[in-house]
Amino acid sequence: FFFYWVTNCKMAAKIIPLSELADHNSDKSCWLAIDGIVYDITKFLGEHPGGEEVVIEVSGGDSTEAFEDVGHSEDARNMLKKYKIGELPEEEKEQCLAAQQDSKKSDGCLIS
Repeated sequence: FFFYWVTNCKMAAKIIPLSELADHNSDKSCWLAIDGIVYDITKFLGEHPGGEEVVIEVSGGDSTEAFEDVGHSEDARNMLKKYKIGELPEEEKEQCLAAQQDSKKSDGCLIS
C-alpha cells in the first residue's frame, strides 16, 4: 500500500510568486520560470552551452519567450525537469501567458 501511495500521489508544487523569483537573478542563485514552472538552474550555469551570462540575463522572472526563441532541443527541455522547484501562482501564470500572446515586443512578464 505505501509503495502504491508514494508512486501515485502527486505532491502539491511549491508556489513561488514573481516577487520571490525576482530575488534570484545572479550566478549565486539563478531561478527562472518557463511556461509557469519555476526552475533553480544555479548548478547548471557552468554547463549551459550558450554560457552562463545569457541565462543570468533572463533569470529572476518569466523566461519563456527567451527559452522558446532560442529553439531549445527536446533534450534541453527534458533536462529542465530535474531543476524544477515550484510553479508560479495561477494568476501570474495567466498574466505571463497573456503578456506573451499580447505582444512579442514584451521583455517577459514583469510585476509593476
